Amino acid sequence: MKDALNGRERVRLALEHQETDRIPLAMVCSGFGGKLRNEFNDHLIGKRGVSADEYLEPLLDIVDISPRYIGPELREGESLWGVLTEPVSYGAGVYNEISHHPLAEAETVADLDRHRWPSAGWFDYSVLPDMIREHRRVRDRAMVVGNGNIFETSWYMRGFEQMLMDCVLNPELVHAVMNRVTDYYCEYFTGVLAAARGEIDLVFTADDIAGQNGLLVSLPMWEEFIKPCHCRLNDTIHEFGAGIIYHSDGAVMEAVPGLIDMGIDILQALQFSADGMDPQRLKNRFGGKLCFEGGVSVQTTLPFGSVEDVQNEVVALIRILGENGGYILGPSHVIQAGTPPENVVAMFDAAVDYPREHSLH
Repeated sequence: MKDALNGRERVRLALEHQETDRIPLAMVCSGFGGKLRNEFNDHLIGKRGVSADEYLEPLLDIVDISPRYIGPELREGESLWGVLTEPVSYGAGVYNEISHHPLAEAETVADLDRHRWPSAGWFDYSVLPDMIREHRRVRDRAMVVGNGNIFETSWYMRGFEQMLMDCVLNPELVHAVMNRVTDYYCEYFTGVLAAARGEIDLVFTADDIAGQNGLLVSLPMWEEFIKPCHCRLNDTIHEFGAGIIYHSDGAVMEAVPGLIDMGIDILQALQFSADGMDPQRLKNRFGGKLCFEGGVSVQTTLPFGSVEDVQNEVVALIRILGENGGYILGPSHVIQAGTPPENVVAMFDAAVDYPREHSLH
């Protein structure tokens, strides 16, 4: 095993189920909520004399990249899909909540034709080679592009409760919406990956299919409506040799065999505070076929634990999920406002300082 690997090498070896010089680190589907980024930055400057950017840049082994948007001008809070959001305060920060579902009134497949659907041609993919070259010049890390969230994109346009009712009362409409969304993502990622010429390592896909206590939809419903769309998208992505990260929060254990079957390479989020989500069970059952990213709890340990609690959780996750490779450590989601900055530092420090020679072999 080499030491002093670069980020791209470290991630690739982990995904080949090999141990590396240190556990790979990433903040996939993560970030800092509210004023936490500023507090984290101030903490690091005061304690270590470095900014948050200077601290994180050599640690994170995955970097996001995306083409340049050249499509029609969008209103404030408007997505490509015509979904409108507005900021809603929770005190320490804001969440962007959906205020308009553009397909809420649709009743038939024909009604979908009146909606303005996005085009993969709204992006300039030719800028990607230069972007990639500059990233590689600064530091060679694995590159990820997103965000293929098919079911979520569909219900954002339709409304969550309405979409679930449609699955029973108007399945033809559900299939029509989701197939159009899938068509778009297949075209978009084809454009991205073709332009990148093998330099993008991972594609981030997602669909929250579980809550704190179990799946949001039954497995038969998931098999009928959601899985075929992701299978089609995953086939498109794999044609270019990129790996697939799949994000779902919640108690997703029951669905993992199906997620593997539909072609994901990395299960992301790993909300171990949800019912039935146990890291040892996950690794024992699926670690031979699947890699993992995330896991450090943004619900419990990071916001409410001590520095020692954070360190202990990081070590436990590395020992369990990182055994024989296959694990990229990071927070389970966005680190929420109110989280002590020293806990965030403790998460990264514990991962970097973890002695590989003391693993459970």
